[in-house]
Amino acid sequence: MSAAPPSATTSSQQTSGAARLLQRQLKEINTANDLSGISVGLLREANVFEWEVSLMINDDCKYYGGAIFRAHMTFPPEYPLLPPKVVFQSPVPFHPNVYPSGELCISILHAPGEDRYGYESAAERWSPVQTPETILLSVISLFSEPNEDSPANLDAAKLLRAQREGRDREFAKRVRKCVRESLGDD
Repeated sequence: MSAAPPSATTSSQQTSGAARLLQRQLKEINTANDLSGISVGLLREANVFEWEVSLMINDDCKYYGGAIFRAHMTFPPEYPLLPPKVVFQSPVPFHPNVYPSGELCISILHAPGEDRYGYESAAERWSPVQTPETILLSVISLFSEPNEDSPANLDAAKLLRAQREGRDREFAKRVRKCVRESLGDD
């Protein structure tokens, strides 16, 4: 019987370690008392690397109060060395930091290291100290305070700026429509 190549063994050990970490983190989120508005579970029982997330955006949020958005959070086998990906499912929030495809754009989910464009410092990007909990709390915060300086959805960023300057209310109209859709009212 031949032994597996060293790289295959290391890769499977890394994946196994990541799976154990994710199982623990999923359990911690589901038993935390201070995470109101966040619900997580496995997308498929046999795969701890794919989570289904529901975010209930509270009424105090000036842009998305009362909405419920679903997303998939996909973790790479190299987790926690590399970040997960968060993709909103239909309806996709109309938000400056969410691509029309639903993929979330937030600094803490960008690969670790220096930004080749010089926009973000390495300290703003992914670090293994981040957890699914800190990511989801950051996402909730992003609904209260979108980052229009680095938009994934240029139209949403332009309309938000126009609204903040008192020139237009189209952003609010699009957000209200999105909230209704998230609640199944549209």
